[in-house]
Amino acid sequence: MQYFIDQAEKNGVLLKDNGKCQFCGADYQKGIFECMENFNKGLEHLDFNDSKNHLFRFLSVDAHALQHPEIHGRWSNHFHLTRLHLILEKKQTWDYNKSHLLSDHLNRYKSNKPNEFLISPESLNRGKITAKDLTKGITAEECAKLIIKWADEVYHSWNSNHGTVSQIAEGFLDNYYNQTTLRRRINNGK
Repeated sequence: MQYFIDQAEKNGVLLKDNGKCQFCGADYQKGIFECMENFNKGLEHLDFNDSKNHLFRFLSVDAHALQHPEIHGRWSNHFHLTRLHLILEKKQTWDYNKSHLLSDHLNRYKSNKPNEFLISPESLNRGKITAKDLTKGITAEECAKLIIKWADEVYHSWNSNHGTVSQIAEGFLDNYYNQTTLRRRINNGK
């Protein structure tokens, strides 16, 4: 929990500990602190150990991070928005290994563009669905559908950055599929 507090301070953001979440607007009494707690505990009815549900973990993490960019490092936006682009637009099946590979790709990318920033939408304008909506007595199936809508809503709220993340995604896919093809050739002795 301390990480997001330190990151907000580093970003010069004063965190409010009462009322609605200052970033996503979810109706809480303890502001961002309750929002983070709700997100971390709120999706318990989805079995993320089931590989079919991993997609919902990635989408929910990306949506929540992009609704709260002030409490994350600035390159976090590149990662989460690019991953949403790859899943939602490029229809990539995602797994934990690809997250690691995307992170490596972004490390190479940012070495060439160290001063690049994504422009975040204004607070409270990053999608209307929030993590709190996922815990309002809904079934696991309803929650899964809502996560997809939430991720899509948040992704589209960042539309001024889609050109940048599209380029990052294309570079990632070229690199990923070139490596995969090379590994197959080596494993097949060709």
